[in-house]
Amino acid sequence: MDIPIAATERQITDSGVVDLQKPLEPRPGHHESYWLWVMCLTGVDYFSTLGYQPSIAFNAAGVLAPIATVVLVLVTLLGALPVYCHVAASSPHGQGSIAMLERLVHGWTGKMMVLALLGFAATDFVITMTLSAADAAEHVIHNPLWNKVDQQLDFIPASKHQLAITIGLLVILGAMFLRGFKEVIGLAAIIVASYLALNAIVIGAGLVHLVAHPSLFDAWYQHLLSGDWHLHDRHGTPLGDVANPTWWTIAGFALLFFPKLALGLSGFETGVAVMPLIKGDPGDNTKQPESRIRNTRKLLALAAIIMSFALLGSSLVTATLIKPESLEKGGHAQNRALAYLAHGEGEIVIFPLFGEVFGTIYDISTIVILSFAGMSAMAGLLNLVPQYLPRYGMAPEWSRAIRPLVVLVRRLNLLVTWVFNSDVEAQGGAFATGVLVLISSACVATVIDVYRGRTGPWILRMPWLYLAITLVFLYTTAANMIERPDGIKIASWFILAIVFSSFASRLKRSTELRFIGFEFTDLSSKFLWDSLKHLEFPVLVPHRPGRRELKEKEDTIRERHRLGPDVPIVFIEAELGDPSEFQQMPLMEIAEEDGRFIISVKRCASVAHVLASIALELSRVGKPPEIHFGWNNENPLAAAFGFFLFGEGNVPVRVRELIRKAEPDPARQPNVFLG
Repeated sequence: MDIPIAATERQITDSGVVDLQKPLEPRPGHHESYWLWVMCLTGVDYFSTLGYQPSIAFNAAGVLAPIATVVLVLVTLLGALPVYCHVAASSPHGQGSIAMLERLVHGWTGKMMVLALLGFAATDFVITMTLSAADAAEHVIHNPLWNKVDQQLDFIPASKHQLAITIGLLVILGAMFLRGFKEVIGLAAIIVASYLALNAIVIGAGLVHLVAHPSLFDAWYQHLLSGDWHLHDRHGTPLGDVANPTWWTIAGFALLFFPKLALGLSGFETGVAVMPLIKGDPGDNTKQPESRIRNTRKLLALAAIIMSFALLGSSLVTATLIKPESLEKGGHAQNRALAYLAHGEGEIVIFPLFGEVFGTIYDISTIVILSFAGMSAMAGLLNLVPQYLPRYGMAPEWSRAIRPLVVLVRRLNLLVTWVFNSDVEAQGGAFATGVLVLISSACVATVIDVYRGRTGPWILRMPWLYLAITLVFLYTTAANMIERPDGIKIASWFILAIVFSSFASRLKRSTELRFIGFEFTDLSSKFLWDSLKHLEFPVLVPHRPGRRELKEKEDTIRERHRLGPDVPIVFIEAELGDPSEFQQMPLMEIAEEDGRFIISVKRCASVAHVLASIALELSRVGKPPEIHFGWNNENPLAAAFGFFLFGEGNVPVRVRELIRKAEPDPARQPNVFLG
């Protein structure tokens, strides 16, 4: 009885009937919570950027910061939000845009693209940890209470205090993960709620003060119209005024500068990553949980709206209520603009409550959320790496464990912090590069996914809105890389490190059997496979269809290998699938023609691995089989290269190596003959 779909051994019951109606049992999931509380896990990363974003925005765009922030908000709500709403529907289990592209682009091209995106993701997550810790340290050393502690640290130069605090925070972060990390949604909700409440007080008080003192807004407006924008190049050199700017000039410069504010887009990828934690309806389809997707979209929309208001308000009060000299490098408001207002520093006291006590409370809240942002990034990185590299054979199996990865990431964090000397702004370019590349990849994946899901002429299939959003983000990414090339340099080091270590691991693990099991096309093939296991003295002969007839090849094999007519020969026809895959579950079909058994195997990542797997499986019952190969004059170097990348090359030698490594008992090893 033939079955028109593939059936695995696990699907075939003891009675020989394939149970097609019984659904696969879902894997145990995470603890699920209401979407609003899960949003706080995203918020510890997303909202924590308010600790440094306002001052970075002013340093990037000067007086134009509020105008550039308007552009950023429009891009957030009209660009990133629709794209990630689609990503949520296409990857409802939290895989994100990288997994979407992996499904859309196959082979080595897809693997290399994933490795590059993992490099940018690693840049994003690692710099999130180091930048957040650096900004937390900056809030510590600017707090008045630090002066009392500062006197006890004479053995550390004052210029290195921020570096020392940053390193200490990163060590504590790593130690927490070594002890184990559990999802703390309730704690994250408290942290985010208190932080947003404090920021609402600071920003709200600033806006109320502007309404009560319109001259402050008028002064900013005059600076805007006069071209006195306090612009600097990336080295901090003043660029001078812009003569007689028009509104077209202002809009053009705002479009030019808004990519520098891209740190305010950091929450979307993590918003999708937390999808498995979002509670859906009890009747949800496990493959396409519509209520979870709907709740994720609510999460993304609410987070984007909250952050948009916070960005607009913070950029406006920063540009109007703080002197430019305080926001520039070396100023007291650098990387802590809202904390500067909360402490009541400067010449303008905008609210009687603000001062040392309120400012200290604000600092504590900021330091806590920045620390949790590092924990969120660590959790994201620890979740991302094991999904890809071990499966590709490009990382050792220990990389699936938490502790070794935590130690590796912690050392990397310390190295990055030392290289950047714990400078927040110096790390901003690398952070923005990682964020923008991931968002751009999500845009590209969305365009391809929607295009392939439609039918008809290409002009109707093309999602023009998504394409326009993609072009905006590609421009933003390119502009950020050109303006701050240090970001792509840092990301390139991450990519090179991942690619080099991945291929070194793949080469080292190339002699692993990497065999999951066989899948059969029908019950007849499964029955014949069980019969082959009990054949006495079976001989396996690889055969490439189309070169010679089976009878001719059988006669040649029996003559050259001196096999009698009573010795059963089993021909194996292996068809390569995707040679870039590491673990494989080949599809097997077995037929009997004129007394000969023919095993046709498809979806082979490596011919040698499939031949070795078949021989080893047959050797588990009865006498081990023999594998007979013909001689070839293949170049050894070309054969090794072909085996590693294309799944073919020097097959007899590779089969022998795989068998010896997989079966240590010589008596149970299938024999390999070459003639």
